[in-house]
Amino acid sequence: MPRSATLAEQLAAKQREISVAEFFERNRQILGFDNPQRALLTTVKEAVDNALDAAEEAGVLPDVTVEISKDDSGPDRYRVAVSDNGPGILRRELPNVFGRLLYGSRFHAHRQSRGQQGIGISAAVLYAGLTTARPARVTSKVEEEEAAHLLEILVDSQRNLPKVVSEKLDLWDRPHGTRVELVLKAKYVRGRQSPLEYLRGTAIVNPHARLVLVEPDGTRITFERASTEVPAVSKEVLPHPYGLELGELAAVLKQSKERSLAEALPKRLAGVTPRALKEILAQAALSGKEEPSSVQGPGLERLLSALRSVSLLPPSADSLSPIGSILIKRGLRNVLGELRPDFYAPPVSRPPKIRGGSPFLVEVGLVYGGSLPPDQPIQLLRFANRVPLLFQQGACAITAAVESVDWRRYGLEQRGGQGLPTGPCIVLVHVASTRIPFTSESKEAVAEDPEVLKELQLALQATARHLKAHISRQVRRQYASEKFTIIRRILPQIAEKASHLVGKPVPDLAPVITEIMNVVTLETQTPENGAGLTITVTNYTPRARVLELFVEMPPELVGTLVATPALDGSDPSLGRAWWTLPKLAPNGQTQLELHWPPKTECDAADFDWYIAGVDESRLLGADALPGDWDVRLPRQVIEAAEAAEVASVAGGPSAEEEEVDYDGAEKTAELEEDD
Repeated sequence: MPRSATLAEQLAAKQREISVAEFFERNRQILGFDNPQRALLTTVKEAVDNALDAAEEAGVLPDVTVEISKDDSGPDRYRVAVSDNGPGILRRELPNVFGRLLYGSRFHAHRQSRGQQGIGISAAVLYAGLTTARPARVTSKVEEEEAAHLLEILVDSQRNLPKVVSEKLDLWDRPHGTRVELVLKAKYVRGRQSPLEYLRGTAIVNPHARLVLVEPDGTRITFERASTEVPAVSKEVLPHPYGLELGELAAVLKQSKERSLAEALPKRLAGVTPRALKEILAQAALSGKEEPSSVQGPGLERLLSALRSVSLLPPSADSLSPIGSILIKRGLRNVLGELRPDFYAPPVSRPPKIRGGSPFLVEVGLVYGGSLPPDQPIQLLRFANRVPLLFQQGACAITAAVESVDWRRYGLEQRGGQGLPTGPCIVLVHVASTRIPFTSESKEAVAEDPEVLKELQLALQATARHLKAHISRQVRRQYASEKFTIIRRILPQIAEKASHLVGKPVPDLAPVITEIMNVVTLETQTPENGAGLTITVTNYTPRARVLELFVEMPPELVGTLVATPALDGSDPSLGRAWWTLPKLAPNGQTQLELHWPPKTECDAADFDWYIAGVDESRLLGADALPGDWDVRLPRQVIEAAEAAEVASVAGGPSAEEEEVDYDGAEKTAELEEDD
């Protein structure tokens, strides 16, 4: 009679390897597929991220279209199609890229990219097959081939292998690119956590991309590119010793092909110079002739301690692809322009730091005022490696850093000095790294790492100081405007009565106003027919000024504009025109006339006026020229500004001035007060 299996043997017989695809199929909430609404957004997000990465690596300006439509095969089923103009994918790679989890080319590369684990798009294919049993239709064409390959792919979850259902050649009307189409159980809603908001955020931090969304009702929304420069592709770099753990260092040495430790360290780790190498070996009590893989135990621990204590070169930023201050402001203006914010703070970009052997940096942008609601919490836009983070805001290090800043010191309301502040403000925070410390595989929140938190707080505080300076200038300008109005109303009456009493003519009040106000004013007057505008610029400062005047109006109006004097330049595509005004002496005044066809529909009150050549706090009726316009000022404006700076530093007037100017000293005092 055969012996019956023991309980241990019965349990052992049930043990088997679990496929990673099978694991995520049963735990799809880890990847962001926990409900139909989020599943739709995650699918769009992963496909668009892949499209942007592919286009940038090929040096192509991304052109991505997302089409979402109802599918007739059942309730709550949607068809999602994402197409791009990237380089395409070779036929032999298509099944693995879309039908196999943890298959990718970026996981081991020490450089910044949106997708790294090789999970995203294949997880969407897995979810689509799970909820609708429909394969993904993938079309890809490379430039070297005449026809595109069209494959229908499913994921074999038990083996984590792709299953090609069908395949054929397709004549596609584009030279190269990729299109993926899936049918999945989903729910489409507009709101803060929708495909529309994801694409809006993507357009802000990727101003070089053109993004199109076609919604289920047929509405077509286009985010045009605001830049024609493809970002520099991040370069793969070596891991930096700062932040390496003992096991990671052991793995680096084990994989080394060099014969000696002295050869391996500079070639396998970043920042190790010949000078630093000598110090490291001396502190670790090693000769450098050892085989790298033989360094273990106490010797490995001494080596790690020496690597952490010796001064090494800072991490290279070549592996990162920051947005940059100019493009942050350009992206914000391009997408949020309809909100007409009053102030775009100079974006802050921190120098690269090290976390866990990988470099990272933090960028912060801020807009304030305009039509933003003043009585609601600020809007926080979170990004990681140029990807919007729309979920798990409360569990994110970015949110924790914003809430830890005492915004009351910088002009915003904040109950108890904690939590999100209240005010007409949008804060953009971008974390770029070769390895973002996400809280989960869904990549929706940044973990609260001490190094990351510290950099976030420093960048936010630097940006907040710009906000405080702007609010202070606003208060001063409002006070000056009220003061100017009162003076212009009361002084003439006083002068008239005083002149009548003493029997003398009424004196010219312009020098008196100049002495009191020290401002440059811009006033506009519209004729009765509304088809024109008179602009008067007056220099109520004790210094002669060369000014550049800019106006922003509807683009279609620029081409029909008749200006006296004639425009010095215009950009009809952006709706901008400008003049270099003749040199205005103290109390000097100049006028400009604008005319357009009588039946043109426009409101001159909506025009935005900017002046370059005078400090922002000295302007009434116009704003300082936005720094993100990339305008090259005429030489005479630059020379006049330089002369004014030299005069104020020297403490006396320039050769052409007759009166002492106090702008320099007052401006310095104001800056010190702001700091």
